[in-house]
Amino acid sequence: MGLLENFSSGLFIIQSIIFIILLLVLRKFAWKPIMDAVNEREVTIVDSLNQAKLAKQEVLNLKAENEVIIREAKVERDNILKEAREIKDRIVGEAKSLAQTEGDKMIEQARQSIQAEKASAMSDIKNQISTLSVNIAETILKQKLDNDGAQNALVENMLNKSNLN
Repeated sequence: MGLLENFSSGLFIIQSIIFIILLLVLRKFAWKPIMDAVNEREVTIVDSLNQAKLAKQEVLNLKAENEVIIREAKVERDNILKEAREIKDRIVGEAKSLAQTEGDKMIEQARQSIQAEKASAMSDIKNQISTLSVNIAETILKQKLDNDGAQNALVENMLNKSNLN
């Protein structure tokens, strides 16, 4: 067994030397790139977390801005509705005023028309009364003046009155 033990311990020493050489080679050529990759990954993760925090803050800011915009929109909507109500009230008031004015004009025109028709009717009645009066007087005079003596007395009476005046 001596040879096997020598071979085994020699193999162990060779394997240990190869392992140490492999560690030195890995340290020189692979360890730095692996550590750089790990560090780069760590930086990327930290940057991603910071960007996530910034995005979250930005979302909160946008939400606050949206709430402000919504409040302003509601105020503007209320102002527009108030203005629309005022315009409606003004238009209704103007329409009422115009209707009142037009109604007053129509009433005044009707009054004037009634007055004109009344004056025309009064004039027509006066004409009819005067015509009727003349006809009545003519009839009465014809009856009273059927004889010549009454006619002569009437003419003399009229002449005397006109001479006096």
